[in-house]
Formats: sequence, structure tokens, C-alpha cells
Amino acid sequence: MKTIDAINFKGRRAIMRVDFNVPLNSEFQITDDSRMRAAVPSIKKILDDGGSVIVMSHLGRPKEGPEDKFSLRHIREHLAKLLGVEVKFAEDCIGDLTHQKALNLRPGQVLLLENLRFYKEETKGNEEFAGKLAQLADVYVNDAFGTAHRAHASTTIIAKFFPKDKAFGYLMARELSSIDKVLKDVQRPYTAIIGGAKVSSKIEILENLLDKVDDLIIGGGMMFTFIKANGGRIGGSLVEEDFLEKAKEIMAKAEQKGVKLHIPTDAIIADAFSNDASFKEGAADAIPEGWLGLDIGPESMKAFAETIKKSKTVLWNGPMGVFEMENFAKGTKVVAEALVEATSKGAFTLIGGGDSVAAINQLGLADQVSYVSTGGGALLEYMEGKVLPGVQAINE
Repeated sequence: MKTIDAINFKGRRAIMRVDFNVPLNSEFQITDDSRMRAAVPSIKKILDDGGSVIVMSHLGRPKEGPEDKFSLRHIREHLAKLLGVEVKFAEDCIGDLTHQKALNLRPGQVLLLENLRFYKEETKGNEEFAGKLAQLADVYVNDAFGTAHRAHASTTIIAKFFPKDKAFGYLMARELSSIDKVLKDVQRPYTAIIGGAKVSSKIEILENLLDKVDDLIIGGGMMFTFIKANGGRIGGSLVEEDFLEKAKEIMAKAEQKGVKLHIPTDAIIADAFSNDASFKEGAADAIPEGWLGLDIGPESMKAFAETIKKSKTVLWNGPMGVFEMENFAKGTKVVAEALVEATSKGAFTLIGGGDSVAAINQLGLADQVSYVSTGGGALLEYMEGKVLPGVQAINE
């Protein structure tokens, strides 16, 4: 894996793709800067070498060209504060003016380009657009794992213009080596915890993991598709009728491959999808009409925690219940705490996927597990065994 450590940037301009798609409030203040902080070490390495950095990213999903609410100028000051240097801003990501600003950069200086997605050519992977971005610099660095699964102009196509002068940033390298620890270089016993609302969005991961794990824990709304497939009564709980056969298939495959499949035996059930609803504990496969399961129950919490604590490798993707509602957050919290304990005993624990990451951050436990991934869709596709275009473009 070629990282920026293999390059001396002295006197060179690097164009770096980062993932600064950060949440902003109505006053355009950043509400979570973790993606920006993650890119700081790579930018600083280039500046410390005596190079200059052109930073490019997307923000939000602009529909028709430039929109002020998606302008990267809103994050310029914060980036300057994180880096401890002035950050210049280009009001366009291509064009003569931007080209001139890039050429004028001195060693130690940073230029932030305007939102790449103000051009449709970015997401279309347009080669001419990628070429215009490439003209701004001598070296290409990709440090945006969150967009590595997209063959966009700035994440993949641009690499063609730098046959030798291209590398992964530290974040990208760390993401790939951490995920490889749960896909290739595994210590056993290995447990995967897959939660979230739908089986349909996790099918390929589940099937890929059946060849790798010893224990597979199922939680979240998707558990009810498995329970119903097993003949259970689930009341008004979330279910994907189209995936009952698929759930049966996964259960059969797990048995065939000797994977222990853990499906919740009890649930916290409520009479409405609301934190103010009446709720109680009950058997997960005997939920009365008019009630729905919104979290795993205490028996399942205890059993899952015991399995996690005995593991040497743990992957967690997706919450156990509706953790955004306090009354249905306990299952997710118990799993997170078990992961922390496993980590303290020497296990490698990887948290990935938007909701699990939000949960571990909300609980203040992110620094007590081995690695928290920054890439939602990219992580899922990599775990499904797919080749990520943004990774392949650097490796070629």
C-alpha cells in the first residue's frame, strides 16, 4: 500500500481528496468535525515536508450547480484553526483563477477548493473535469475513504493523470488496514454484530461474513424478518416480507458452515413507535397484535455481551434497537460496553456504519474501541468483497 510516507513533498503541490462532508446547523456551524480532524495528520505531513496542499471535497447534495448552503467556504475558518495555518479559498474548483491561485501557492500554504459537486462532471467521473483538477498539482493524494466506493472524477479518474505520483493519506491507509483485520487477518473467535432496520441492505455482508465468522449476532429491526421466517409472531414489528426466504437461506447456510447464529429470544416491545409509548419485556417470537419490538430484551443483551467478551475480533455494524429513543437504547449500550471490555482484554474491535458510529460517539466510548470507521457505504461495499474504485486507482 503506497502511503504519503513514501513521498517527499518538498517544493511540491499536492492535491488531496478529503471527505469534508460534515453536518452544518442553520447558522452554518459544524456540528461534528470528526471527518475534518481525521484528515489533519495527512495535510500536516505534506506541509512539514515543505510542500503545499490543495484540498478538495464535496459537501451535501447540490442539485443544480452552486448553492451557498453547500459552499465549502463555511468550513474554511475551522480548517485553518485545526491546521494552525491560514487557509486560502478558491471560489471555484477549476478555471483560470483557481489555476493561478494553485500556481501561486508557497511551501506550507493551503488552498481549499469550492465544492466539487457544483459540477455534475464530478459524480459522472468525467475525464476532462478530472484533468482540470489534476493540472493544479504535482502529486495526488486520496484520503477520503468515505467516497472510495464511487468512481467519481476526484476520487478515481484523476489518479490516471498521476501514474507515479499518487498515494493514500494516513486516514485511508488506516481504514484499509483496520478493515483487513476483520476480513483477512483475523484472530479467533471472531464475532460480527449486524443490526439496523433492514435485512435487504445487509444481505451481501451477511453472506460474505458467513465464510469468516464464528458467531453472527443479529439485532435491530432486521431481527424480526428472521424471527418471522422461523414461524414467530412479531405483531406490528418491522418486517421485510420479500426477504423471509432469504433469511431462511442465511440461517441454513450458517448451520451448514458451523457459524453460531444469535437471534434475539426476547425484546422490548411497545404499543407505539414513540419514546412515550407504553413498553414491556416479552418473548421476541410471541409479540401480540398492536405491539412492536423496538429493542432486544435483557436475556438477549446478556447472551450477546457474553459472546462479545469472549471474542478476539469483533465487527459491529448497526444498532440493536431504536437507540435514538432513550427507552429503547439499552441493547445498543450493552453491546457497546461489551465491545469496550473485549478491547481492554486485547480484542480487535471495529465499529462501522453510520448508526453504530453515531451510537458509540453518543455514548462517549469511541476512544475505548480499536477503530471507528469513517466510511459508511465504502465500508459496506468493501466488506461485501467488492473492489473499491478509489482504492484500485491508487494501487494500479
